[in-house]
Amino acid sequence: MHFFRCDDRGAWRRGWAASLHAAWLCVACWPAQAVDVGLAGVFPGKALLTIDGGAPRTVAVGTKTDEGVKVLSVDSDTATIEADGKKRMLRVGQNIGSQSSGEGGAKATLTADGSGHFVTSGSINGTTVRFLVDTGATMISLGAGEARRIGIDASKGQSAVVNTANGQAAVVRVKLDSVRVGDIVLNNVDALVHQQDMPLTLLGMSFLNRMEMQRDGQTMTLKKRY
Repeated sequence: MHFFRCDDRGAWRRGWAASLHAAWLCVACWPAQAVDVGLAGVFPGKALLTIDGGAPRTVAVGTKTDEGVKVLSVDSDTATIEADGKKRMLRVGQNIGSQSSGEGGAKATLTADGSGHFVTSGSINGTTVRFLVDTGATMISLGAGEARRIGIDASKGQSAVVNTANGQAAVVRVKLDSVRVGDIVLNNVDALVHQQDMPLTLLGMSFLNRMEMQRDGQTMTLKKRY
């Protein structure tokens, strides 16, 4: 038990070829996207990686994936990888997005409601949810009904207890495959599922601590740091 704080024929052929060439030029001009990599586990000479939200796969040291992620070394609970020409060390359970050489990380802009709360639509595992930004919540927190609607199997999680304004509450700690807010997408995010229903899903620090948060009056901007 653990405790926590609460996306004509020749002319036609020449025209088609020219259009195709132009299309490829446009593709070449698109900015490179960040590769999102998570470390799910380590084995002798191998790392268990999740890449861009895909299923975990074993990648041997020295091997480079189709996404351009190369495992350089592994240790007891860490792996050093190379992505987009950058070396990074990950601990088991950690997730990083290697930044593109464009304008930096993805952003989301939120507007406060009449009560001063920042409520926004987003998604968990591809299912739309309503989030309430809560810097006082250690992790993303969902009600039991919302978790079932999304398809989260809480029975496979880890039992825990949290301290709330109404006292202690039993919860289950789970991993979310993906969490999206605006243009920001994170993978393998820690969350808590409560036994009772909740009016909104709390966007807690397991998501927010990977953001730069800037508030300007009734507007809050989140920018993905890693």
